[in-house]
Formats: sequence, structure tokens, C-alpha cells
Amino acid sequence: MRWIPVAAALVLSAACGAPAGDPGGTPASGPNGAPDGFEVLGTAPHDPDAFTQGLELADGVLYEGTGLEGRSSIRRVDPATGEVRRRVDLPGGLFGEGITVVDDRIWQLTWRDGVAIERDRDTLEEVRRVTYEGEGWGLCRDGDRLVMSDGTDELTFRDPRTFAETGTVRVTRDGEPVRRLNELECVGGQVWANVWQTDEVVRVDPADGRVTATVDLSGLRPAGVPASDVLNGIAAVPGTDEFLVTGKNWPTVFRIRFTTG
Repeated sequence: MRWIPVAAALVLSAACGAPAGDPGGTPASGPNGAPDGFEVLGTAPHDPDAFTQGLELADGVLYEGTGLEGRSSIRRVDPATGEVRRRVDLPGGLFGEGITVVDDRIWQLTWRDGVAIERDRDTLEEVRRVTYEGEGWGLCRDGDRLVMSDGTDELTFRDPRTFAETGTVRVTRDGEPVRRLNELECVGGQVWANVWQTDEVVRVDPADGRVTATVDLSGLRPAGVPASDVLNGIAAVPGTDEFLVTGKNWPTVFRIRFTTG
């Protein structure tokens, strides 16, 4: 991918600082060696009109789900240039949320509409809908199951074919619940999650719900982007230890690597 490289000297010192605190100001902690900072490896353009809700990179294609009633869509994007190669809009009343790829299909959540849309991965067209209880926020695939967030401290496991619920886990950090879990990325048996209305991402062990790392990405916010356009969107780069991250209506996608110490 033809990413614009960023010199190490230009990486903001705030990006690689101490671990972020929780909303109460208590420092977040994880096991020794847990990442607590990041480095920027490159950037690429991002549609500033994309209210990013879901992001996933698969087979060299960046899939993006966007939100807001009347503006929600599912997109296939060139990750190097930011060009939207294909876009399918949701019906006007639906508010799009997280997405994930499952073989030749894509699942897309809706916020308060109670439906998940299964799509053809090639055409992005709707194949069917299934219903679920509660809100839909983030979604990722963890092996033979899906992991879904709903804005609470709970992650729900679902069957990737039927979308039926198969279990849940409560997410905690230092024994306290972590709420407002938003966009998700499953990689290496762990779940990375944006925490809504913060600049944090957390790494969660889905076996017991413990947060094993917290990273403050506030140093990534592009100049001129208002605080209301929050960080949201994290996609692992397959075969590497790198991630693509962006935010709602941000003009840039950042390619980063999490760092320790």
C-alpha cells in the first residue's frame, strides 16, 4: 500500500506518553509489557463526510460502515488512496453501526433499529436481515464467533452464520466496569475496542473480560477536527502488528503500531 510515511521525529510526544487514566482519573494498568503508547507509521486520506462506525481490512480492501439516519452506508475503500470504490446506502430510517467480514459475507449492525444486515461481500448488497435485542455498536470476528458491543460494559458472542447469541462477558479494568465500548477489532484472540467519547482504545481478553492494555490516542486528532467527532474505527493490518485507525468525519486514516514503555 502506498502510504505516506511519517518520520519518527514528527510523532507527537503525547502519542507515546503514560497510560491513559479512566474517567475517574485512576491510571489504567495492565500486565507487564502491555502496550501503553503508539507510533505513527503513515497516513492516508479519509472521506471527511464518513461518520465512521465500523472499519475492517481484508484481502487488501478496507471495508467501512458509516452512520447517521439518511447518511448511513457500507463502503469498499482503497486503503492507500482513500478512494471509495463502491458504496451502498442504507434505507433512510436506518442508523448504521459496526461491521465485520465473514468469508464472502459482511455483517452490519444498526444502532437502535434492532436489525443486523447480512451483505454480499462483493456487491455489498443486502442478503437478509436478522433481529436482536438492545442496541448495536461494534462488531468483529473472533475465530468461530462474532463479538458485539452495545454501549454497555458487556460484550455479546454470536454465531457468525445465524447471528444467534451464544454467550456474554462483562468488561472490567482494575475490577471496575468499562462502559461505552464501541467499535471493535478482533485479532490474536484479543478484542480491541474504542471507548466512546474518549480517545482511548482498550485491549480486552474475551475469556474473562479483563482489560489488559489501555492506549491514549488523543495525539492523533487532526487539526480542526472538533471534539464531537470522536475517535472511532480500528482495523488490524493482516500479517503485521499494525492497525489502521480513524475517527468520525476525520480527513485522515493513520497507520500505527502500539508500543510499550
